Amino acid sequence: MEQKRQSWTAGLTGYHWFVFLVASSAWFFDCLDQRLFSLARIPALRSLMPPDTAPGVIQATGKDVTAVFLVGWGFGGLIFGALGDRYGRARMLTITVLIYSIFTGLTFFSRSYWDFAACRFLTGLGVGGVFGLAVSLIAETLPDTSRTGALGMLQVLSTIGNIAAGLINSLIGSLQASGTIVAGQGWRYMFLIGAVPALLVLATGTYLREPERWLRAKAEGKLPKGNFLSPYAGLLADARWRRNLVIGSLLASTGVIGLWAIGEYAVDLQRNVFRTYFEANAASPLALAELDAKVTNAISVAYILNMLGAGVGMWIFTKLAQWYGRRPAFAVGYLAALFSTLLVYWKMSSPIDAYWMMPLMGAAQLSVFAGFAIYLPELFPSQYRSTGTSFCYNLGRFAAAAGSLFSAKLATGLYGQFGSPQMERYSAMTMCAIFLIGLATLPFAPETKDRPLPE
Repeated sequence: MEQKRQSWTAGLTGYHWFVFLVASSAWFFDCLDQRLFSLARIPALRSLMPPDTAPGVIQATGKDVTAVFLVGWGFGGLIFGALGDRYGRARMLTITVLIYSIFTGLTFFSRSYWDFAACRFLTGLGVGGVFGLAVSLIAETLPDTSRTGALGMLQVLSTIGNIAAGLINSLIGSLQASGTIVAGQGWRYMFLIGAVPALLVLATGTYLREPERWLRAKAEGKLPKGNFLSPYAGLLADARWRRNLVIGSLLASTGVIGLWAIGEYAVDLQRNVFRTYFEANAASPLALAELDAKVTNAISVAYILNMLGAGVGMWIFTKLAQWYGRRPAFAVGYLAALFSTLLVYWKMSSPIDAYWMMPLMGAAQLSVFAGFAIYLPELFPSQYRSTGTSFCYNLGRFAAAAGSLFSAKLATGLYGQFGSPQMERYSAMTMCAIFLIGLATLPFAPETKDRPLPE
């Protein structure tokens, strides 16, 4: 009961705060990169592909590039999570931030679909490595009484990165409308901004230390030896960790697929719906530039509201996890995600609808991501924590990549012309069944509330 009343910030030293802020900043910029890509994906492909390319083909290609990004993300998580257990969380976190910063910036220079996709794959390698390293670093450095609140807050703060991406998108749109940036080329500058996190490495790299738990495991000779696959062999050899690996993977994959194979395409649906709405309700026919500006602004507003809702949802999840346990919090999150996502894709037909529906979907869909930060590190011991956390969180990237492609095929094969609002609605609603997998997994998940990290 005492832990419930005590703030997670109580007793933190200056170095604890430093670790929390560095790890949270790495994840903040990681999320900024993800959202810049979500918002710039279609404008970039429209610029890079031949001028006569049909809008439906561009939409389909956007899903292809998203799949490429997610595959890179998945591989990055699997590789750098294991390297984090072997060589240290702090060292590998520094490297992953550099990777995603450099290749996000290089996306500015893309001249075709192929180099654009290649940059996104390589960016994904760095992006994928950050989460498991950042949460392991916080979980092992801060006191047990601060762990749940700090890891939940890491995810809450990540929404600021998402909001910043929406504000950047709105600013770039305004600069294009004024002629300061060449029309249709604003997406390049969005990716150039994504190179800024490299400065974080330069500012903090020499001060960040490995956590005592990891150093103790190293001194006792418990760290995995051999190649980067050896941590996986250790996890799979023990029945307890193997079971936790399966449970964590199912829970995280549900959330990741729900977000990246369903939720991320709400922007594409909005682009279609808002354009139709503004054309139908204009007093006189709108010029193309004016119409594009209205659509871009409405998407940015909806996106910012979506992320504000996400921050509230993550905060609520953290409190539920502290008060009632991890499993009840996940149950509430997945049920809310199921119904709110169905509502958005079934009923959204105007900007006004989006302005109240998108915060609800953001709160529900992203609430469980606070759970992944809190729960996954609690499933594994120090010598395998980064590997296990990264594997669970990033395995879903491959499934989400497949889901992204599947939703395109589903829509094209069953629901009509690709790129139509009808397609976006029905394919997304069909895929909402994924949330049932998370709910079905919960009865088998161990409850870790008020328990120390396993060793």
